[in-house]
Amino acid sequence: MSSLSIEQKVGQLFFIGIAGKDIDAATARLLDRVVPGGVCLFSRNIRERSQTRDLLDSLREVLPLEPMLSVDQEGGLVDRLRRIITPMPAADRIRTTEQAADFGRIVGETLRILGFNMNFAPVVDIVDAKRGTASNGLHSRAFGKDRDESVELAGQFLRSMQDEGCVGCLKHFPGLGASEVDSHKELPRVAITDKEMFATDLVPYKRLIESGDAKLVMVAHAAFPKVRLQEQDQNGKLLPSSLSPAIISTLLRGDLGFSGLVLTDDLEMGAIVENFGIGEACKLAVAAGVDMLAICASTDAVERGFEAVGEAVISGTIEESRIDESLERIDLVRKSLQKPLSFDDRRLDDLSDEIAGLIERLN
Repeated sequence: MSSLSIEQKVGQLFFIGIAGKDIDAATARLLDRVVPGGVCLFSRNIRERSQTRDLLDSLREVLPLEPMLSVDQEGGLVDRLRRIITPMPAADRIRTTEQAADFGRIVGETLRILGFNMNFAPVVDIVDAKRGTASNGLHSRAFGKDRDESVELAGQFLRSMQDEGCVGCLKHFPGLGASEVDSHKELPRVAITDKEMFATDLVPYKRLIESGDAKLVMVAHAAFPKVRLQEQDQNGKLLPSSLSPAIISTLLRGDLGFSGLVLTDDLEMGAIVENFGIGEACKLAVAAGVDMLAICASTDAVERGFEAVGEAVISGTIEESRIDESLERIDLVRKSLQKPLSFDDRRLDDLSDEIAGLIERLN
């Protein structure tokens, strides 16, 4: 990592989406220019089992450093594999640690056979009966109905998935459970106090960080106007948690002692693009202590973010040492990544049957 140019170092901070089901000429140019540290696939990229594996193998071949290859495979509403594997249950249907263990094992092995080494799950937002009435995009996506169930069930899912060699990700820090709007559309103003945040929303992170199970945390795009750590930008606007030094460096790194990898939620969401340009958001996130920047759709947005961070490092606005800190954390995760399992269509059929059996037990 120390021998990389500044451009190459900056590229490693990006976790990007690509356009289609294979590496076309435009995607090849983007990968060659940015050399991202990670690529996340979406439903648009996943058409058949063997095609998905071929695409992920191709990404490994064209990228010079072993990439993090991820997907949002939560189950339920967020199921990127539903075209090629029996649709998976939503997290809120899991009731016991045994079910959570089976679910995590199935997801982990399935992803490894397809060629992934990472999954942006589990959701550990706390969604109780009262919070569950809001239209915030979290319906059915979170494990458990309170903080203790979240720790127990999401924690077991995470451990089982990681035992299969697939790195998991806790999201959405510091907690979107009490939000009343969807951050895909606008910036949520989560009206919780310090007491509620620390007593409820932060508990899964605290316990799973302390246990050593948390390797990756995704930071939400949200504001918390009643919380003492809430910051404002230079124009007086509430600073989203994903761009906030107080939330990332003070709270997550300092108070909770997290030394692993920190990733933003997709920076193309309305919560960000309606308030900040993509280049400015990328610079603010890196300065705040984020390690990797998720930009999941637009090639132009990836390039603008890449250029903005690169220019900031060259000009000294962002110190190269700040980039090097993130590269060390990226490298630690990279060294832990497992090679894909042999492609086995019959085993995927078996796993599809196991999903169906799990769903039967949940009914």
